[in-house]
Amino acid sequence: MPERFKAFTKRVSQQQHVQKVRYVIGRPFFSVPFATFFGLLAIGVAAFLIVSGGEPTFKLKANDSNLVIISYDGKQQTVPTQARTVKDLLRRLNITLEKGDVVEPSLATPIDSDNFRVNVYRATPVTIVDGDHKTFTYSAAATSRSIVKQAGVTVYPEDNVKLLPTYNFLQDNSIAQRVVIDRATPIHMNLYGTSITLRTHAKTVGDMLKEKDITLGEGDSVQPTKNTPLTAQTSVFVIRKGKQVVSQEQPIDMPVEEVEDNTLSFGTTAIRQQGAPGKKIVTYEVELQNGQEIGRRVIQEVTTQEPVKQIVAKGTYVDIAKDRTTVMAAAGIARGDFTYADYVIEHESHWNPGAVNSAGCAGLGQACPGSKLAATCPSWRTDPVCQMRYFDGYAKGRYGGWYGAYQHKVANGWW
Repeated sequence: MPERFKAFTKRVSQQQHVQKVRYVIGRPFFSVPFATFFGLLAIGVAAFLIVSGGEPTFKLKANDSNLVIISYDGKQQTVPTQARTVKDLLRRLNITLEKGDVVEPSLATPIDSDNFRVNVYRATPVTIVDGDHKTFTYSAAATSRSIVKQAGVTVYPEDNVKLLPTYNFLQDNSIAQRVVIDRATPIHMNLYGTSITLRTHAKTVGDMLKEKDITLGEGDSVQPTKNTPLTAQTSVFVIRKGKQVVSQEQPIDMPVEEVEDNTLSFGTTAIRQQGAPGKKIVTYEVELQNGQEIGRRVIQEVTTQEPVKQIVAKGTYVDIAKDRTTVMAAAGIARGDFTYADYVIEHESHWNPGAVNSAGCAGLGQACPGSKLAATCPSWRTDPVCQMRYFDGYAKGRYGGWYGAYQHKVANGWW
């Protein structure tokens, strides 16, 4: 083959190869941004393998998955879940709620952390005794008023509601616990011209005035007389002659009681008894001058509706192995003392709340004797938050704080 023809053929082949490469590179799949991405990805993977010795050690965990500790039907179970709420969790676990069952925290509570605790309380038989009327129901509510409310029975704040056991099922006509309602008597009162309804357990008009803290002033009179027996719908009049009086209804704040519960996760709450504000009538004697009010003074404050205490359970459970700082923060320890407190507790018990040594010293900080800790924290073995409150007080009382306790621990090996 002539040399000129070979050279021509080679040149044509090279041009075809260049055109193929340009075509491939010019396609959208191999655009510059995409090629750059894969280049950076390759560099990143290579760098990770070099740092980790060529063996990847990380594990992927779904960001929306949490560990939940759920107690139900006499057992406790730890499950990973992507459920967003307590209600969603029960649905995924096929846990069915029957009439009267109680879940803490509530079904709408979000599940937003690991070691989140959920408790399902199964209803037990209850007989509600309301005078001659009896209602049989099932309930797992925590208080007698909550049981009655769950059963749909209306009670007033002045009614006495007690939870009693059944000792003689033939006599009590019940084999279950009993909620006994002692109803207050409703009466009508006209207080200096203002009509109000009161409920009372008093037997006479005079006893009712004492119960409601109604004091008759100079010029006041009451009808009927104080020794008159009270019955339902009795009308009582308190009258003041020759003076101008005005009455106003005012609210009474709802009392709230908080109880700590180590079966609920720290930061969660559950309402054990629904509360309600009360009401009172405040009566003033008005001082007039030339027909204009120039002053007034309180002559009576009468509670027309007693407030009902709201009982709220606050979760205290935290997983020490996961987050010691949460325990210390929940106990009210200052953040600047975390390091010192952590050192002392680590060297006393390795953060084991149930630790007991041969001398009988117990708990996270090894209280000696352990009975001192138990007196303050009855559930000390499972309540690290209460323990840390106790040891925080000990550190402040004996060493002036955690820094002093830390210094003593380092110097002497004990605190």
